[in-house]
Amino acid sequence: MAAAPFLRNRYWILRHGKSIPNEKGLIVSSIENGTLPEYQLVSEGVEQAQLAGEQFLKELKENCILLENVRICYSPFSRTIHTAKVAASALNLPFESPLCKMMEDLRERYFGPSLEFLSQAKCKEVGAVDEEDPFKPPEGGESVEDVASRLAKAVLQMESKFEGCAILVISHGDPLQILQTVMGAAMHENGTGSHDLASRLQAVITKPILSQHRKFALLTGELRAVV
Repeated sequence: MAAAPFLRNRYWILRHGKSIPNEKGLIVSSIENGTLPEYQLVSEGVEQAQLAGEQFLKELKENCILLENVRICYSPFSRTIHTAKVAASALNLPFESPLCKMMEDLRERYFGPSLEFLSQAKCKEVGAVDEEDPFKPPEGGESVEDVASRLAKAVLQMESKFEGCAILVISHGDPLQILQTVMGAAMHENGTGSHDLASRLQAVITKPILSQHRKFALLTGELRAVV
């Protein structure tokens, strides 16, 4: 698996391990609540993160990638920080080092104050709106387009900061679905006639493309190569 000609790095994604909000079936999506320590991983989630780290190490070896060329970029939520720490330990990488970088733009999608702490079953209602109009946000929250735009910024930041690296992006369900949608479409975007990544990403943030994001769902603790 080689990097695309317009990318300086190769990317894997990891959804955080099973968390306390997952176990309770609650939406915890605001930055204020998501960063609280009481919403980190449950023991099963720690095991998932450990296994994902071990799987990533295996894939690195299969692709002849040295650990010194690995970077971990993660969301600031407690469940993603916890996952990143466990994964870094499995890789024998120092977490408190430049190899691991917190990025606020990788945070969870904010579903708005009216849905915060409600049942995760409510996400199905949001999903129906997303499919019909990914530019329409839940009340007070973020639309798919909002998340896609900040994730595009995150990718551009990673591309400017790193070169020749294998980057493990640790984030959340909706953001990683959206990231896969955008990155996959950008890979095949020919309308711009450009190898410029910013132009390609901007060109694919459209309703027909973004409305498909739930096809790329990940389980908790699931690792996936993107590009």
